[in-house]
Amino acid sequence: MEYVQIENLPQKASRIGLGTWAIGGWLWGGTDEKLSIATILHAFDVGINLIDTAPAYGFGLSEEFCGKALKQFGNRDKIIIATKVGLSWDKQNVVRDLRKETILKEAEDSLRRLQIDYIDLYQVHWPDTLVPLSEVGEALHSLLKSGKIRSVGVSNYTVAMIEEIKKFVPIHCVQPPFNLFEREIENDILPYCIKQKIITLGYGSLCRGLLSGRMKKDTKFSGDDIRKGDKKFQEPTYSHYLNAIKELNEWVESKHKRPLIALAVRWALDQGISIALCGGRSPQQLDYIPSVFGWHLSKDDMCEIDQILQKNIAHPLGTGFTGPSYRKK
Repeated sequence: MEYVQIENLPQKASRIGLGTWAIGGWLWGGTDEKLSIATILHAFDVGINLIDTAPAYGFGLSEEFCGKALKQFGNRDKIIIATKVGLSWDKQNVVRDLRKETILKEAEDSLRRLQIDYIDLYQVHWPDTLVPLSEVGEALHSLLKSGKIRSVGVSNYTVAMIEEIKKFVPIHCVQPPFNLFEREIENDILPYCIKQKIITLGYGSLCRGLLSGRMKKDTKFSGDDIRKGDKKFQEPTYSHYLNAIKELNEWVESKHKRPLIALAVRWALDQGISIALCGGRSPQQLDYIPSVFGWHLSKDDMCEIDQILQKNIAHPLGTGFTGPSYRKK
């Protein structure tokens, strides 16, 4: 495992973090508590010490499962809990809400669900343009001063938003979407964070499972699974991505003797992301973790990968997320 230092935290963070959106079940076709807890515990076993969660993941379920797993594990000081703030829900309708009173209440709710007395990394989940960044920053700063949170991050923020909120609270981490297929942050957020020495947590490193190597042409998604509405998983685009995956898999197995999933994560790390967030819904899905380390991609490798992508995907799609709705004023 490789590690990086997040400012204000005593321990270094693993460069792979376990993303727990799918574990919460919402927009992923349901969940299984026993299996979810076993997956989190297995993440600890393979060297992951950063768990990324959020209240909106399963409407509290993801945080509860993380809390139960952490309780079983027992070594609180060895684990970095990263959770988020700023999404309210009512009967499964999720809206952005970063009012000061909401932030302070959500922090207490997260502490309770996680069964901890401080949050290592507290991140704004999505921007809320109905609330001044000064109000958001001051609320987070008060939590930082009280010791209820130890470091602050923002997710899905633009460079301009980050610059503005930094006037009111220090920003230690930025969490944007980033993977082989979704690379928009290479134009702005990533170089900005590297220059400013801000830790980046790239979410969606496996592109909602597309880069896991498990997807087939006849793979079906059930229930409320978000991939049912994702154009990357719809024909004819889906076949283009599967063709790229097939060629990438053959390339990495031939040249580096590694599986596709290891290539996806190694690529993100070698492109400059500090921590790659990778989901998992069963312990077995994390068994590839050791294969990510002990090697690197050269400049020539990166060029060959880009050639494969350009050959197979003429019109690459972005994340496709418009983000949660805004609440009514």
